[in-house]
Amino acid sequence: MKNENIQVKRIIQRCGCDMILPLALVYIFYVILHGHLSPGGGFQGGVLMVAAIVLIYLGHGYEITEKVMHPTLMRRVEGFAVTMYIALAFVGVCAGASFCQNVLYLNGNIGDLISSGTISLMDEAVGLNVLSGVTALVLSMLGLLVAQDVDFQE
Repeated sequence: MKNENIQVKRIIQRCGCDMILPLALVYIFYVILHGHLSPGGGFQGGVLMVAAIVLIYLGHGYEITEKVMHPTLMRRVEGFAVTMYIALAFVGVCAGASFCQNVLYLNGNIGDLISSGTISLMDEAVGLNVLSGVTALVLSMLGLLVAQDVDFQE
């Protein structure tokens, strides 16, 4: 009987995590994409990604979390994001301005999603960088918990 109760609790936990995860992801990407218009942005949205990783871990366990978030891919994405940020920062130099200067600001209306030129693009690069870096870090920490046989799911 006790074993059946544990199975029912795990099913409820998995269903709850699966219901909340899409909402969390939408909010995370909203914070990243609207960082130049409101408080928040790339760093805050990237750090919020920890919530999504923990939801996947609590609902499905470490093995599935590692398959979904693949640490090697996250490290490669982090390198790509840093490269993208540096390339966008050099756009100002190529246009005859200074490093990190916004030179593509003439498109869009104030308050629109596409309205701040290289600022929004650099903010999204920061978001991708933090998102992938924090994901790799959290997966490493969860891997240590699994190696020590710590089980938070009961």
